[in-house]
Amino acid sequence: MTERNATTQWTGDLKSGSGNVALESSAAGTFPVTWASRAEAPEGRTSPEELIAAAHSSCYSMQLSGLLTAAGTPPESISTSAEVSFGPRGDGFAITGIALTVRARVPSADAASFDEAARKAKDICPVSAALTGTTISLDAALE
Repeated sequence: MTERNATTQWTGDLKSGSGNVALESSAAGTFPVTWASRAEAPEGRTSPEELIAAAHSSCYSMQLSGLLTAAGTPPESISTSAEVSFGPRGDGFAITGIALTVRARVPSADAASFDEAARKAKDICPVSAALTGTTISLDAALE
């Protein structure tokens, strides 16, 4: 079993406070976070939603690559973006949806087999599974 760690140090209240999230497992760095970076403009800071978008787009790309390769149609390239929507819901704030957009070069795949692999990757990617209950849309196309 593999484990990954990140730690956030936060100072102050929600609206005017700030923190830093350290990606400890990879030593990839420390990134500043604020409420404004979540609900307003990033201004050089990240947010939990941006980190989810990064996790989802990379996980999805790897899952799709694995499915295509297993089907005998390995991809030349896959480009996936994940747009995580965050806003008011109910008594607070929530992730209100995720839109995955993927464009891939897969010379030996036809549109139907690619679409099937793209949908399956969305359903079984571990990050998608962790986000069960969140609406995840998919726009997938061959280049």
